[in-house]
Amino acid sequence: MIILALDTASESGGIAIRKEGQIIYETVLYSADGFAHLIFPAIETALQKTGLSLDQIDCWAAASGPGSFTGIRVGLSAVKGLAEALGKRAAGISNLRAMALCGRSDRRAVVKDARRGEVFAAVYDANGEVVSPEVVAAFPAWLASLHPAPAEFIAPAGSAFLGNLPFVEAPSNLAPAIAYYAERDAQKGVSMDPAALDANYVRRSDAELFWKDP
Repeated sequence: MIILALDTASESGGIAIRKEGQIIYETVLYSADGFAHLIFPAIETALQKTGLSLDQIDCWAAASGPGSFTGIRVGLSAVKGLAEALGKRAAGISNLRAMALCGRSDRRAVVKDARRGEVFAAVYDANGEVVSPEVVAAFPAWLASLHPAPAEFIAPAGSAFLGNLPFVEAPSNLAPAIAYYAERDAQKGVSMDPAALDANYVRRSDAELFWKDP
């Protein structure tokens, strides 16, 4: 199975191609102005460098959020359009779930700044399954609600809300992890109908309030 994955949910993201269980291509992209003008040239470059054609991609995957409203929509629209046009599968993978792949413990607390004093947060197990659902909340209140306390925290660099708590730093490009979970979901028979692809804003009204693009 060959999967091409996009991460466009923040200013730093990228592309990865996973083939038969291995990442064969990865590149980091950065754009403070969004990824709309970068995605298709970057996909073309990825295919050229790997010698693959559009028809050889079995599944198109993208970060489904939470994150930048515009960034998420751009990535999901790109993979949805390509998958529909080519008759292929499409997957949207939560950024928080993708971040959890960086951990090593059985209970991985994943947190990401949601602005205005709150975080996007969830707890996953070692298989990427939800232990505590994704929420938008003040970090201290969310942490106090978890029993038992998480064994491990995973967060982006510069997550000041963690204070002195040690944490595993999530990579700026989550595309390899997105490709990994897309492959896992396909193996488990999860539906990958492009028409059903949608963004993950955790709590829609809150997320749209917190992530307003300039």
